Amino acid sequence: MTANSMNAGREPLPRYAMPNGSEQEFEAILEQIQYQRTSMIGSAFFYIRTGAAEEFCLCRIIPGGGKIFFHEIVDHRNYGISYEDMQDAVKYDTGIFTLPGHIHISPHIEKKLRALLDAE
Repeated sequence: MTANSMNAGREPLPRYAMPNGSEQEFEAILEQIQYQRTSMIGSAFFYIRTGAAEEFCLCRIIPGGGKIFFHEIVDHRNYGISYEDMQDAVKYDTGIFTLPGHIHISPHIEKKLRALLDAE
């Protein structure tokens, strides 16, 4: 059996980051996002992180005990969110985050996430 046939049909694992002392921004992210009513969807907070060359990531933070339990980069397509939805959120950013490269989700993205996650 070849390596390609063994890996056929497998999905890559999501990327998780366990917050620690070297990641100073996690506490700032949680502090800024937890007071926004529209950020908590299901049991998690969502926001968009921007990178170089119009690279966007939908991120999810699951809090626990007043701190971040874990931070996850999720595949926005699994939630019915298009790349254009992400672009619009960045374009019409309300400036809730003071951290550079962090964008609040748009009302349109919020509606899609709530339809899927608040029902759970």
